[in-house]
Amino acid sequence: MTGPLRLYETVVPDDWLDYNGHVSEFRYLQAFGDNSDAFFRHVGIDESYRDSGRSLYTVETHQHNIREIGAGAELAFTLRVLDVDTKRLHIFHEMYCDEDLLATAEQMLLHVDMGAGRVTAMPPWLHERLSALHAEHAVLPKPVRTGSVIGIRRQREARCGST
Repeated sequence: MTGPLRLYETVVPDDWLDYNGHVSEFRYLQAFGDNSDAFFRHVGIDESYRDSGRSLYTVETHQHNIREIGAGAELAFTLRVLDVDTKRLHIFHEMYCDEDLLATAEQMLLHVDMGAGRVTAMPPWLHERLSALHAEHAVLPKPVRTGSVIGIRRQREARCGST
């Protein structure tokens, strides 16, 4: 592999547009979720896996909307595994139209035993698959928009008469 996974593409339907004529913010998240679903199937988390009572739950998302998107845009997605341990998965999505980066999403997911209602370790085969992808993606440059914190940056007040 030479880069992030490319598993999902879609075309923006008219009903994704908001009152400003651009893709509504929740549709960005829906599209990233669809990209996650393609990734899950790729690594073996499919309907039968979920029927067994296990799944991955998203617990945190940091989304960056970079450019506006209109109806009919042909979207392509990448995904990379930033980190993984036996119970957690850290992934990064990028959304493109042609070569233009439109949005990114960084997510933390937990492996859950739905019947027990708690976080639990992944089966070894799944952890091995995700660890192998992490190793392949670890050699790639770190995405610029990872680890961001939301906040209004304020200029610090001068102290002791200094400017």
